[in-house]
Amino acid sequence: MRDGIAFARRGLPVVALVTEDFRAQVEFVARSFGMPDVPRVLLPHPVAGTGEAAMRRVAERIAPTILAALRGEAKGEIRVDSEGTAVAATG
Repeated sequence: MRDGIAFARRGLPVVALVTEDFRAQVEFVARSFGMPDVPRVLLPHPVAGTGEAAMRRVAERIAPTILAALRGEAKGEIRVDSEGTAVAATG
């Protein structure tokens, strides 16, 4: 998240990918750095170690969500389900 904030402060589009287990830490960092609207996609935990096919499926399904956030169409947190489908956004 800190890297994403650093890039966002330079005016670069950014989206942080975060698993649910790290949500509280990411929220704290975003708010404490004064950038709570930096887009972030909240993924089910774990993603790593679920196998190449599962990771590819999640990546393919979240790609449109990431692109939308990079275009500025979404801010704050975007939740995705276990299949990688965006289900809710805040911010």
